[in-house]
Amino acid sequence: MTGCTNDAYLICFNSAGPCRDRLRQADRLDAMSVGEAVAAARPDVIVHQMTGISVAHAGKPDLKHFDRWSVPTIRLRTEGTDHLLAAAEATGVSHFVAQGYANWNGIREGGWVKTEEDPLDLHEGTAVHAAMAALRHVEDVVGRAGGAVMRYGAFYGPGATDDQLVLVRKRQFPLVGDGIGYASWVHLDDAASATVLAVEQKARGVFNIVDDEPAPESEWLPYLAACAGAKRPMRVPTWLARLLAGEVVATMMTERRGFSNAKAKRELGWELRYPSWRQGFKEGLA
Repeated sequence: MTGCTNDAYLICFNSAGPCRDRLRQADRLDAMSVGEAVAAARPDVIVHQMTGISVAHAGKPDLKHFDRWSVPTIRLRTEGTDHLLAAAEATGVSHFVAQGYANWNGIREGGWVKTEEDPLDLHEGTAVHAAMAALRHVEDVVGRAGGAVMRYGAFYGPGATDDQLVLVRKRQFPLVGDGIGYASWVHLDDAASATVLAVEQKARGVFNIVDDEPAPESEWLPYLAACAGAKRPMRVPTWLARLLAGEVVATMMTERRGFSNAKAKRELGWELRYPSWRQGFKEGLA
């Protein structure tokens, strides 16, 4: 869902530096295993980046049946987050940073660009409701613990968009309807730098970690295709996209909102290496 890297992992930081490898073997849904791993690492900060969206964990992405495909990630964002927070409290970890999301979960009313003050859209009554509620859970419990939630936009960069590029080059990633649904992108390097700042500054609260240019599908998708050396994407009507790919895809491409990064830049002093997906796509794919 976030375009995150392929494995589920967390990173602990202590005076010796990051200690990710020490924790990768723990059962992330077993409270005792997580507690033992955190106690052994003796971290000062925990960075919770656990998802289950890789093919190994969840199978091939299936947005049409999102409720089934997203179960591993939902559990990691609910049970897994709770286990990590309990372990952090038990071992005296001083700070906690968790992965959130900011791309197609902004409230679908009002303006097209949302801040951290705008409510998230839980998509009640749809196949994505449980996944959206899990993201809300992360923000609620981490916020109460005095930590930071980094709402990453759609990742791109080395390895992050390979599956999408395959579809783009085959002309199997079409423009839907008028293509007015907005996307918020972030390069992996910029997402990492924002997270480091949150760790170093022991930031608190929610931050939209996106680039400076939220944009509709009608702008970024043809540009991505051009950078990838592909033909211009085909266009399909919304009703057909809904029939073939499901409600999730149709909504994403026609109704989703973008997000503002003003708070992260202001409060963290975050400076982007790739302020726009235009620069990042061109440099990374041309």
